[in-house]
Amino acid sequence: MTETTERAAVACPSCSPDLETVHEVLTTGGGDATVRCTECGHTHKRQLATPTEFERDVVVSQDGESFTATADVPEDEYLAVGEEFLLDTEEAIMTVRITSLEVGDKRVEEASAEDVDTIWTRAVGNVTVDATIHPKGGAHDETRSETFQVPGDYEFVVGATDDLGGEEFTVEGIHIRSDAVGYDFDKLDHQGDSAFAKDINRLYVRDETSSAWSMW
Repeated sequence: MTETTERAAVACPSCSPDLETVHEVLTTGGGDATVRCTECGHTHKRQLATPTEFERDVVVSQDGESFTATADVPEDEYLAVGEEFLLDTEEAIMTVRITSLEVGDKRVEEASAEDVDTIWTRAVGNVTVDATIHPKGGAHDETRSETFQVPGDYEFVVGATDDLGGEEFTVEGIHIRSDAVGYDFDKLDHQGDSAFAKDINRLYVRDETSSAWSMW
C-alpha cells in the first residue's frame, strides 16, 4: 500500500522566504516539524499550525429510525442543508446528507461549524424509495404502495421501465424531496425527466405486469 506524504504550505528560507511553497512533512514532534521544500529541496524545521476542529453531534435518520454519532468539523467549514459528507459511525462509514442544522434552539439551513450544535442528516448511500403503483387497467381500488431498496445514486427516469424487487413498472411521475438540490421542480412528469433515488420522496409508476394509466 502506498503511503500519502503529508504536505504543508510554508515559506522556504532558501528559495521563497516571503511566499509559501508546498513542503513535504518529514517528521513531527517536539513542537517543530521537519519539512522539505518541493521547489528547491531545502530541508528545515518549521512550527506547523494545528487546524482547529469542532466535535459536533450528528443525528442520522435511516428507514424511519434514527441514531446519534459525532463528527469533527474544521473551524472554517460552512455547513448547509443539502450537502453530503462521509460519517464514520460504530456500524459503518456512511454517506449522509444534511437536512437541518441546530443552532441554539433554532433550526437553520446554513451556519458556520462553530455555531452549529447538532447536524441533522439522512443516510443516502442506500435508501428506501416509496412508490405508488397503478394497475394497467386503471382501477383505483387496485392502486397499491411498495418500497424499493436501492443505492442512493440509482437513477429513475420518467417513461423508462424498471424491474425491481420482482416488480416491473414504468415510471410516470417523481416527487422530489425538500432537501434535494439541483432540481427546477418538485414534481417531474415529462418524458426523460430523471432523479436519483436519494432525492426522491415518492415514485408514481404503472404496473407492467397487470391499457396505460397516468395520474399526472
